Amino acid sequence: MTDTEAVGTSRADQARDQSRDQSREQSRLGPLDQRTTPDGVHRVLREAILNGTFAPGSQLREAHIAADLGISRAPLREAFSRLEEEGLVERVAFRGAFVSQVSPRTIEEIAVLRYLVEPYAAEQTAAGLGDRLPRLVQERVQALRKAANRGDMAASIDAHLAFHRFFYEHSGNALLAEQWQGWETRLRLFLSVDHRSYDDLEELAAAHEHLASLIEEGHMERFRSELAHHVHKAPGAALED
Repeated sequence: MTDTEAVGTSRADQARDQSRDQSREQSRLGPLDQRTTPDGVHRVLREAILNGTFAPGSQLREAHIAADLGISRAPLREAFSRLEEEGLVERVAFRGAFVSQVSPRTIEEIAVLRYLVEPYAAEQTAAGLGDRLPRLVQERVQALRKAANRGDMAASIDAHLAFHRFFYEHSGNALLAEQWQGWETRLRLFLSVDHRSYDDLEELAAAHEHLASLIEEGHMERFRSELAHHVHKAPGAALED
């Protein structure tokens, strides 16, 4: 190897090391109180995944995260296990834990099915709940609005999903409720990216308040139309409300 090649290789190695250090710096978490429970560790990591601190596909390096949080690895491993059960983390043998990913094609397929069945679920929910519907729907809208006002990304994703889950769970159709459960983790991962595209989460809350008003007033055709209008295109032509 010539001196010039050696210098070039050295600079390339330095550049890679610098990039790796910068990447870790961007995803570094603040230290926790040593008395923090496993639930607290799980909550911190879950929020870090949903707010984009840990991007989809990124590796969750146990030693680094434990050092950043100032905790032992035991509660961290317990948190990883819970996140894996929720579908937010995948463990790969001999490689470690990674933030789960969802393909744009999968989100597109879910969106197409939701467009077909969600108006039906909302219509059946309205028929079943009657006068109780406005109060219960508004509770979900207000939860989304409060999360938006706080700028709380993880809570806004939870509230967003809860708004839509409500219609599947109260539709009186057990298969619809089961179908939603199969979609929710994938949607949660997608929304962890999609919500960051909003300059103001208040816009998201207002859109769902409008959807709620259409359901409450029985305008199901307009609801179907608005549901289609509100879908977004994810990278690779994925769609989502």
